[in-house]
Amino acid sequence: MHKSIKIFLILTHIGLNSLNSNTMSPTGTGEGSQVFLHDAWAQYSLGKNNAVGGGLHYWNGISRLNNQSTLNLMTLDNQRQAWATLGLSDQFARHIGVYAKGSVGKFQYRVSVNNALVNNLQAAAVPTNGGAATYTGQRLLGSKEAGRTYAGYFEYAILESESNFLPYKVGSYLGSKKVFNVGAGFFSHPNGAVIADAAGNLSGENVSVFGLDAFYDVPIGSQGAAFTAYALYQNTDYGKDYRLGTTYETGSMVHLHAGYVLPGKSKTRFQPYVSFDERQIDALNDNASQLGLGVNAFFSGHNSKLTLEYQTLKYATNKSVNTVTLQAMIYL
Repeated sequence: MHKSIKIFLILTHIGLNSLNSNTMSPTGTGEGSQVFLHDAWAQYSLGKNNAVGGGLHYWNGISRLNNQSTLNLMTLDNQRQAWATLGLSDQFARHIGVYAKGSVGKFQYRVSVNNALVNNLQAAAVPTNGGAATYTGQRLLGSKEAGRTYAGYFEYAILESESNFLPYKVGSYLGSKKVFNVGAGFFSHPNGAVIADAAGNLSGENVSVFGLDAFYDVPIGSQGAAFTAYALYQNTDYGKDYRLGTTYETGSMVHLHAGYVLPGKSKTRFQPYVSFDERQIDALNDNASQLGLGVNAFFSGHNSKLTLEYQTLKYATNKSVNTVTLQAMIYL
């Protein structure tokens, strides 16, 4: 039997983020009201399982969480530090560049070469003499010195293989697959960061992020129960003593989360879960830790669910910040 292979793929993803009462404007022209491109890429297939493409894309490196789909998260939201380049070298976790992706047996890969963002979260920052690095290489040193980024993620499926037709990684299969993957990935931006010496002379510092992770998701028994677990170690170097808010830091991180879909015959399913991460922060010579306890109520799988989560964050010597969030999610 002859099976056809789709040679060309053109994908666009258009959306709106964070529209709320604070970002709305009287005439709908405010920044929060604007629809923009999330993804726009073209792809050419090289046989059945491999392809090359280019454009504004989400074929990222580092880890599964840096390639996470937002439609089937297990926790309330993605682990923020795992989206390690968002707003620093890319637009909302998307780079403009070229990529190659595919699989050989149970081994999958994705690699890319991209342009770095110029007007990033530190668009007005300049490093101080002898101070910490700023993520401003593309803007202050120019495209020739700091214009390219390189990324890759590689994983092996010990149980069932996952689809890599699209780049978005599933957070929880709710028992529909038996998956156990181990992976490793990287992100590199030569001269992406900038420091200034005592005389004010600028020089570049290489930005590098490396991740090791494992994802386990299996059904349990015959009553619809399922178990999901994920572990990530990430080492991040944004340059000397880099820190931006409580989100980006030069240092390292261990993140863990696990959830259990309770058995039952009802269409409404419940999944309690726990998440924890510990971050080491070079600039502070201290740590940050975060704990999340939550439960998902699925009315129609990931298409219709409620999530209730309690989270506590202890950042270095600051007081703990505790939040309780109830989120409704519906998509067609």
